[in-house]
Amino acid sequence: MSAKNLQEVLDNAGNTVELLRNSQLGAYIYPVVPAEFTNWRREVIAWRETAVLYDQTHHMANLFVSGPDALRLISDTGINSTAKFPVNTAKQFVPVGPEGGVIGDGILFHLAEEEFVFVGRAPVANYLTFAGSRGYNVDIRLDNRSPSRPYGKPVTREVWRFQIQGPNAWPIIEKLNGGPMEQVRFFHMGHMTIAGEQVRTLRHGMAGAPGLEIWGPYESFDRVRDAVLEAGREFGLEPCGARAYSCNTLESGWIPSPLPAIYTAADLRPYREWLGPDSYEATNALAGSFVSDRIEDYYLNPFELGYGSFVKFDHDFTGRDALAAITPQAQRRKVTLAWNADDVAKLLASPVYPGPGSMFFDLPNANYGSSNYDSILDADGKLVGLSLFTGYSANERTALSLATVDPDVPVGAEVRVIWGEPGGGSRKTTVQPHEQLAVRAIVSPAPYSAVVRESYHAGWRSAAAG
Repeated sequence: MSAKNLQEVLDNAGNTVELLRNSQLGAYIYPVVPAEFTNWRREVIAWRETAVLYDQTHHMANLFVSGPDALRLISDTGINSTAKFPVNTAKQFVPVGPEGGVIGDGILFHLAEEEFVFVGRAPVANYLTFAGSRGYNVDIRLDNRSPSRPYGKPVTREVWRFQIQGPNAWPIIEKLNGGPMEQVRFFHMGHMTIAGEQVRTLRHGMAGAPGLEIWGPYESFDRVRDAVLEAGREFGLEPCGARAYSCNTLESGWIPSPLPAIYTAADLRPYREWLGPDSYEATNALAGSFVSDRIEDYYLNPFELGYGSFVKFDHDFTGRDALAAITPQAQRRKVTLAWNADDVAKLLASPVYPGPGSMFFDLPNANYGSSNYDSILDADGKLVGLSLFTGYSANERTALSLATVDPDVPVGAEVRVIWGEPGGGSRKTTVQPHEQLAVRAIVSPAPYSAVVRESYHAGWRSAAAG
């Protein structure tokens, strides 16, 4: 009999790790946005040297939450404090499960009194929808991400969402505004008018320089986009395609897709029975060289992902007791790994030699699962961390991965990332038979980009945490 929910899928599978490692989901796709407008190297370099227009309209869910209990729902489910969360500000919102593992993260906008929108991936949107249905006086509306493979069908959203980023972003913004515009604090919101359309703004800085995220009703998409591109032409503004987009996270240090920590806690059984058999959580493709029989070994707590400063014990929330029992200094910490050029050259050359060869290393995004976990070994072969997101930065001319490593692994240490899955690989559609390769890498700061690290990240961390 076919499974009716996630819990039945897990019960039928018997082993959650094997279920997810052999998912038939296919490659992760940033939908609708063209892969490239010029070429992805040029687009990546533009956010460092001139400016880019990111189109974030299609790959994230918008979850609108409103009503008298909206703030209470957010406080009860998130590690973030809501003691100071005024209208027209935003937070990087992070919920955890009862065992303290991160479910996901995204940006939570406080639009008006009793009105919020969460923008991010499915795990948090799903979790908030479920939690809000259990004793909260709230209205919840989901504007789901666009389909990965629409096959010619028309695609529409409630809102479009763009970012104007890079060292020339502010002159472009002021040209659009028709004059000087106040640079409000990071993660503070406002309004501006573009092509006759009043749009909402969020002060952001993904590329390491002051920029804005803007959004408005989807029917004005073309008009606003055309106006931004025209205003940015003299400043070297480049539209950013789907291939280049994923490179930004490598430079800025955000780990986008940890495995949602929802598969084991008894308290979350009703949630698993609510989630569908084809939900993100049921089809999520787990990839990489790290393999354990215990799905709990894939859970990551906020400290391991660099969200330790977001954890505030000034309120009660799901997972509070588990996080209170953790010693932050004893946890793994987020770093960037700079991969050895000669070893990366071997990976890139592998497809032109007799097989099976190495697991294919795609450019610029080398990830081949939804949640990626590669083993990091020290010189003695001991597991000292997990590499979680891998690709190539045209700005740094380096293959990089975002990782979490043991607290005694210093910056500057050489480690080895095991690239490829054991036993020739899993049955995922993104995997073909291959051999593993131990790739040398240097433990480096996160963010890796000095521009982001020095001019933007400290202020962003404070503002995002609230």
